[in-house]
Amino acid sequence: MSDTMRAARIHGWGDAPVVEDVPAPVAGDGEALVRVEVAAVSHLDVTVAGGDFGIKPNLPYVGGVEGCGVVVTSERFAPGTRVILRGGGIGLMRDGTWAELVVTKDKTLTELPEGLAPEVGATFFQPTTTAHTALHAVGRLGAWLADVPSAADEHVVVAGAAGAVGSMVAQLALRSGATVTALVAGESQVERVADGATVVVAGDDQAVVALAADRPATLLVDTLGGADLPARARWVRPGGRAVSIGYVAGDDVRLGLSNWLLDDVALLPVNMIRREREARALLPELAVMLVAGDLTLDLETFGMDDLGRALELLRDGRVRGRAVVRPA
Repeated sequence: MSDTMRAARIHGWGDAPVVEDVPAPVAGDGEALVRVEVAAVSHLDVTVAGGDFGIKPNLPYVGGVEGCGVVVTSERFAPGTRVILRGGGIGLMRDGTWAELVVTKDKTLTELPEGLAPEVGATFFQPTTTAHTALHAVGRLGAWLADVPSAADEHVVVAGAAGAVGSMVAQLALRSGATVTALVAGESQVERVADGATVVVAGDDQAVVALAADRPATLLVDTLGGADLPARARWVRPGGRAVSIGYVAGDDVRLGLSNWLLDDVALLPVNMIRREREARALLPELAVMLVAGDLTLDLETFGMDDLGRALELLRDGRVRGRAVVRPA
């Protein structure tokens, strides 16, 4: 094995990754060495690379908090085992998956469920588990309102329904029997929404005004954030809830307390870092749905040299589904 490898490193906050040859990592006690087949490019990667996250890696660092690869050495798995890479600080407190090889804690590896392609294995964990958690563990679908006794009685509005997480929320809500209204940014995104959902384009003022006037939703799952989050929360009937997942439209929100109290809509956060163990327990169930085609995940592939462009497109909300790279 060569003493060097190809990797994409961030040298300055807000700068594009630089693809270069770096020393290959060596696994220590309790660690595994994995050859990366596919690496994800996520919204967390964007936030960390911009220097805006609470955890700042030491510069320069190899990005990539998720991926899928083949075990080279491990105390838990035989060489050649295909595994999911995430957790254990990769891409945050240690070099991540934007490289040909990565070293991670052995205990953080999860064997890839049978039937899943590496591209799906690298990317499905975050959108599927986040969507499921938002609907069920946090949003308590079918168990929040006394007069909404089942998921089939819920009306779920998904803001950002063309994105990877938003699309998965819509699919899972529909599978639960809920009525789903999907908000997308433009006409080009309508085709990305699951069949069975009513699609509203953000520029359709008449439809947006009707949502605000009628307040038909029992649950809003919002992947956008930004200044308009309180306005979207008013699409929810009194006593309902708005579950906040993301902040692609910005992370600054002004909440007028008098209007919030009057609206009577609970605002609930989804913290998947705290819920990592719960999320891992969901993997078998969600993997079965993906293998069967009951859930679908859009992917857009970039070359290592295009990682900077991938981050820019992701930051602007212009990636179709999830972005992936092949470091080899």
